[in-house]
Amino acid sequence: MAATKKPILLAVDDDAQVLNAIERDLRQEFRRDYRVLRAASGEEALATIQELQQREEPLALVLADQRMPGLQGVELLEQTRQLFPDAKRVLLTAYADTEAAIRAINHARLDYYLIKPWDPPQELLYPTLHDLLSAWQAAYRPRFQGLRLIGFQWSPLSHELKDFLAGYMVAYQWLDFETNPEAQALLTRSGFTPADLPVVVFEDQSALSNPERAVVAERLGLSQKALQELYDVVVIGAGPAGLAAAVYGASEGLRTLVIERQAPGGQAGTSSRIENYLGFPTGLSGSELTHRAWSQAVRLGAELLAPQEVTGLRVQDGYKILSLSNGLEVKTRAVVLTMGVSYRTLEVPGIHELTGAGVYYGAARTEARSCDEQDVYIVGGGNSAGQAAMYLATYARRVFILIRGKSLAASMSAYLIEQISQTPNIELLPFTQVAAVRGQDHLEEVVLNINGQEEVRPARALFIFIGAKPSTEWICDTVVCDGKGYLLTGRDLVTDPSYADSWKHPREPYLLETCVPGVFAAGDSRSGAMARVASAVGEGSMAIKFVHQYLDE
Repeated sequence: MAATKKPILLAVDDDAQVLNAIERDLRQEFRRDYRVLRAASGEEALATIQELQQREEPLALVLADQRMPGLQGVELLEQTRQLFPDAKRVLLTAYADTEAAIRAINHARLDYYLIKPWDPPQELLYPTLHDLLSAWQAAYRPRFQGLRLIGFQWSPLSHELKDFLAGYMVAYQWLDFETNPEAQALLTRSGFTPADLPVVVFEDQSALSNPERAVVAERLGLSQKALQELYDVVVIGAGPAGLAAAVYGASEGLRTLVIERQAPGGQAGTSSRIENYLGFPTGLSGSELTHRAWSQAVRLGAELLAPQEVTGLRVQDGYKILSLSNGLEVKTRAVVLTMGVSYRTLEVPGIHELTGAGVYYGAARTEARSCDEQDVYIVGGGNSAGQAAMYLATYARRVFILIRGKSLAASMSAYLIEQISQTPNIELLPFTQVAAVRGQDHLEEVVLNINGQEEVRPARALFIFIGAKPSTEWICDTVVCDGKGYLLTGRDLVTDPSYADSWKHPREPYLLETCVPGVFAAGDSRSGAMARVASAVGEGSMAIKFVHQYLDE
């Protein structure tokens, strides 16, 4: 992120000698904290001020002489107020024009007037300007220096972009077009209209309307193309298992590539707080863990391709050829499948129309602040649901957890159950299901079935955690999966009825190896996985051991 530019002091006078003097005195006293600009006429000054507004640079004070040909001082300061309402406006005038200056203070809302000459400046100039600038600084909020996203709060497209940027830990500023005047002005300056939203405005002021994630990723410096012709191992998926495999593969000298189709971290990356991960006694967020692992993998030499999707795998002369959604191919000696899982969808009336507009799958941390002092509902009783409830309780008025059973004991860790019970604005609703959701352009009501009785309640947001399905649709035609789509490996593969037909290698498959020699699976998409961050990290690390054994063959 670029450093914030110094605020500007603008001196204006048509008399070159006076202008030189005021510029000299301003620089001598204020150059450490401000930039001093000058203009030799009211017209030149106005052009400078308009340019500063276009560049979104901060203008702190304008000090203008009254008697100038063309645009006089009072007129210039009045127009300055239209462009920079908070900038301090000071009129520089002769003693004979004092009465006019006083009238200008009353009618043009000037902040002060100074009488020429102002010598010595230590007594007649600096104290006044210091007071004015102190008042300006107290109200000044520096413009955000980075990527800005303009959109509608209830737009699914805006939500997708917010989640994408948050997933890659990109610092950005969200500007709601309907409620933020700055958003409207910025959109106009960018050359777009409300019909073009969402719009991403980059730090260099270039802008894109409803851009593809890959385009944004490329602008942010994320690699979209593999740099090497052949890799020792390609890891597909950058959740905890995939990042662990990347760290161990790169650290042990393997040419390692990680391909992630969405954002690093997987479901764990969206967790607001993980408190049972070894070595972090106070807990850490999923994004923190992801960022540390991602940075570690890159530092050790792993290459990362994101967001990019693998659509197919074939074996050719012993090498694995991966087809990507952009039409390119990647060649590797071994593969580790760590695609993880995705949330199951809730099938009730109204759900599809409102998804991304009040209805969210997963933690959706980007929407938490918009739930301030509102009622929100969480469907599900697992750890992810509990962590989301604790996070949302910081903002929401009330958080309701809906479960079909009697209690959370069977599905949630004890530490979370205890935290939830001690949080006054979280309420558990047992024997409850969502029957329908309602709203015009966003969620307004949830229809609940509580012990067989329907009840309609107002709702700001609905967060859904109702189990997961493996993200293996593209690979189950190539490797053996169980009936639910999870990847079979090791002994589970050996005991499967299809084993004799699918495994043709002289040895038995390694513990994490699929039916294709050299293709391994780790993490939540593997059959028999424990669905815990620590176990996923362990499996990802262990997979690299078997990659070495396979490559040694």
